Amino acid sequence: MSDIGADTTVEGPDSSTRRAWLRAVGAGSVTAGLATAGCLDRADDGPVGETEEGEGDRRDDRAGAENDPIHSAYDTREVTVEGPNGEPRGSVTAAIADTPELRYTGLSDTASLPADRGMLFVYESVGDRVFVMREMAFGIDIVYADDNGVVTGIHHAPAPEPDEDGESHRYPGRGQYVLEVAYRWTADRDVAVGDVLRFGPREPADAT
Repeated sequence: MSDIGADTTVEGPDSSTRRAWLRAVGAGSVTAGLATAGCLDRADDGPVGETEEGEGDRRDDRAGAENDPIHSAYDTREVTVEGPNGEPRGSVTAAIADTPELRYTGLSDTASLPADRGMLFVYESVGDRVFVMREMAFGIDIVYADDNGVVTGIHHAPAPEPDEDGESHRYPGRGQYVLEVAYRWTADRDVAVGDVLRFGPREPADAT
């Protein structure tokens, strides 16, 4: 998904050059920020383009993450969702999207999203934002959180139909952080508004 933005609009690459552009970003500026799938955020920049498990039990969704080449060009961090009493709902290894370019691309260049992975969009401050399912091939959950990581809103965003580009699939919210995970991930784990995102240390992108 991509981020549209609440106040200003930053143009991203057109669809015909996006993949080549992303490879260039991955080689140069990806490590400068946090990552997530696809969003349109007008609070800091323009629209940004674009997954699931649960019970109140603690599941470690990171199994095999270290050997998974997905988002290898991104810095990552573990994101754990905790309930009101500190009980863990679930965790993912999230690619960090913290630049306008990475937020615009989001997950639109990702072929699939395993349940142990996600994308974390990071902004300078809390703001009103809109995420879209631009060029997305799969559905996701979109979790908005404030500057303290408290969840302020959750959307279940299905994949666009084959004849749709996803631009009309818009999911508004307010926050400083937006976590994108597999479709229905939050429902499977009983994640709710008022839960808290906890962030592990930032891990550098794979240099190999």
